[in-house]
Amino acid sequence: VQLQASGGGLVQPGGSLRLSCSMSGFTSEYYAIGWFRQAPGKEREGVSCITSKDGTKSYSDSVRARFTISRVNAGNTVTVYLQMDNLKDEDTAMYYCTLRAGRLCHLSKEYFGLWGQGTQVTVSS
Repeated sequence: VQLQASGGGLVQPGGSLRLSCSMSGFTSEYYAIGWFRQAPGKEREGVSCITSKDGTKSYSDSVRARFTISRVNAGNTVTVYLQMDNLKDEDTAMYYCTLRAGRLCHLSKEYFGLWGQGTQVTVSS
């Protein structure tokens, strides 16, 4: 199984970025893909999650109404996007995508066992 995150960068407050997470090699029918972030000196926190079958979405309170998660299936590859709008300084962090088997989304890192490499998001004027 491979998870590949991309799309990070430097953006001004109020700006937008779209992160991508490409997943391949996972054959289970039921899974969830999550986005987490970790700022320097802070714990890794859940941002958003989406399930495979019914597309149930979850968001943390800090990003709800500003971030949108979506999923595109193409053959054996699944791409999960995180559209981030109205970015704030406090959104600055390394963002990771992660995978868990099962029907449910969770925003706690303990539920996830497979992590991709991170992509850095920096919000600064």
